[in-house]
Amino acid sequence: MAEITNSNLYVLDTGILPKGACVVIVRTEWNASVVDKLEEGCKSILNQHQVAYRVVTVPGAFEVPYGIISYWKAHLQAKNRPDAFIALACVVRGGTPHFDYVCKGITDGIVQLNLTLPVPSVFGVLTVDTDEQAQERSGGRHGHKGEEAAVTALKMIALKASFDKNL
Repeated sequence: MAEITNSNLYVLDTGILPKGACVVIVRTEWNASVVDKLEEGCKSILNQHQVAYRVVTVPGAFEVPYGIISYWKAHLQAKNRPDAFIALACVVRGGTPHFDYVCKGITDGIVQLNLTLPVPSVFGVLTVDTDEQAQERSGGRHGHKGEEAAVTALKMIALKASFDKNL
């Protein structure tokens, strides 16, 4: 099982982050109690590193990729274009195949965004069998996937900045 203790994820050099970096968190209304915790974790890390953020709310997980691409297109000419997106959702398995379709849809959507947008879209999506598993991953014994998503976004912004610097 993947454990945060097997990772150097929280080792972060923010010296290379561009000044005025901005992250857009796109979150769902579904499973709000869990997604609220994920969002709180994201905001905590972003505030700690003095990175600006905005939050966009969409109805469900399937709509997250649309929320991201729509935000990007609406801000193409803006000075405050985002440097990264974070997708936050929690999909809990039910008794129908709906879980599989939603998980595949949001996963494929985020992958597609990462291949087409010039900024990263981070997958902060819980795909779990039970509410207990969701709680364990939103500040419980399996860490905090919201915090991890924010750290990942910062690392990806820094990575892109290092590439841009070398041009």
